[in-house]
Amino acid sequence: MDTEPPRVAHPVMRHRWDTITFLHWRYPPEVVQSFLPAGLTADTRDGTAWVGLTPFLMKGVRPPGLPALPWLSRFGEVNVRTYVRDSQGNPGIWFLSLDAARLPAVLAARGGFRLPYFWSDIRVRVTGDRIGYHCRRRPPGRSARCVAEVELGARLETAHDELADFLTARYRLFTVIGGRLAAAEAEHPPWPLHQARVIGLDQDLLTAAGLPAPAHGPLAHASPGVPVRVGMWHHLSGPGPQGRLRGAGR
Repeated sequence: MDTEPPRVAHPVMRHRWDTITFLHWRYPPEVVQSFLPAGLTADTRDGTAWVGLTPFLMKGVRPPGLPALPWLSRFGEVNVRTYVRDSQGNPGIWFLSLDAARLPAVLAARGGFRLPYFWSDIRVRVTGDRIGYHCRRRPPGRSARCVAEVELGARLETAHDELADFLTARYRLFTVIGGRLAAAEAEHPPWPLHQARVIGLDQDLLTAAGLPAPAHGPLAHASPGVPVRVGMWHHLSGPGPQGRLRGAGR
């Protein structure tokens, strides 16, 4: 990517994104664009847009100055996301859905950042070089699930893999708050990435978000994780989004 990790001087949240897998599919840019608000454009590589499914563990979740609590500060999460640029060309992430296993975290993220979170049962299991994820969305709302198992491979040098860097070196999320486009930065070191092999995958989170079902298997990477400092959201300059937002939770 053409951006450096930001410095978040005053984080509103600290945690670790741990035991994460990145599963990615190619999508036509016009399909992804139909989910985006005005002010964001689908970011493409080699003429295609990408949608990611990222299951992982949240660890040590806490506001600055407070200790992590054993139950509340550790839980599974699964995101469906795509990659975008704002009107100034800044790259970032647009979330189509986010599933988390702690209801307080779901309510806080929905209320504070207006992100489309869902409360789900999520389990993460590590056995040697294999990682298993199980996610099932709780009612009310449409049922959705993700059952995945991957095997870690060799360490990957993102400096020599431009596509892996494009898909993972993202330090900004976009959202819409009060009818206006907003962003928040996430400070963390570069991902220590590994190649990954998908052993099994059964999911309908992408179609639950409104996307067409993938026509092929995913590109897979994995990482042991990184520590993260998340900044407060801020509105972007320029006119606010117009029209209807598509996607889960919108």
